[in-house]
Amino acid sequence: MFTIPNNNWKDFFENNKADLTLIEEKLNNKKHELNGIKVYPPEELIFNAFNLCSLDKIKVVIIGQDCYHGPNQANGLCFSVNEGIKYPPSLRNILKEMEKDLGTKRVNSDFSDLAKQGVLLLNSSLTVHEKLAGSHLKIWEGFTNNLIKHISDTIDRKIVFILWGNYAKNKKKYIDNRHKIIEGTHPSPLSANRGGFFGNSYFSKCNEFLEKNNYSPIKWV
Repeated sequence: MFTIPNNNWKDFFENNKADLTLIEEKLNNKKHELNGIKVYPPEELIFNAFNLCSLDKIKVVIIGQDCYHGPNQANGLCFSVNEGIKYPPSLRNILKEMEKDLGTKRVNSDFSDLAKQGVLLLNSSLTVHEKLAGSHLKIWEGFTNNLIKHISDTIDRKIVFILWGNYAKNKKKYIDNRHKIIEGTHPSPLSANRGGFFGNSYFSKCNEFLEKNNYSPIKWV
């Protein structure tokens, strides 16, 4: 069985233990079906986002669709890779937009520091088979939809949701309108280069909202 986060996410995970058991069964079936193909991220990093950002610390939720599916890329935080790993195209565009928005370049591709500041970097699918984008999306989607709704409903503070791309925007139905929603197209080159991602000042808008609501801003860079 998965090792569930040992912080104040614990109640949510315990209450959804039956779903997690079913997810684990489906993942095992997938592993058998696709024998020899690796699963990312490593098992100990599947719940990395929750271990680094407890429920009571959330200020911002960034919703991704799928884990990176190349070797050594996925680290349990959406759009993030460990230092020393070649930047995936989506991450490269996020860092480019961050620099344009804030005027300072971020040099660390690992977003663990953001998670520790209260940014929940949530992939809708928490695992993926190597080189098979979306291969586990249907397995995790119900669980992460419930999780988004849980965050929205149980946090009585106003927080920020950043939604990039149509898939993430479809999660709006789980988010109470008292929260701040900032949208854009997906940072992947296919979407971003068509317009709608660059120039939207996501990070400064986010911090402006946080400060207006008496939070300390996120140190993005």
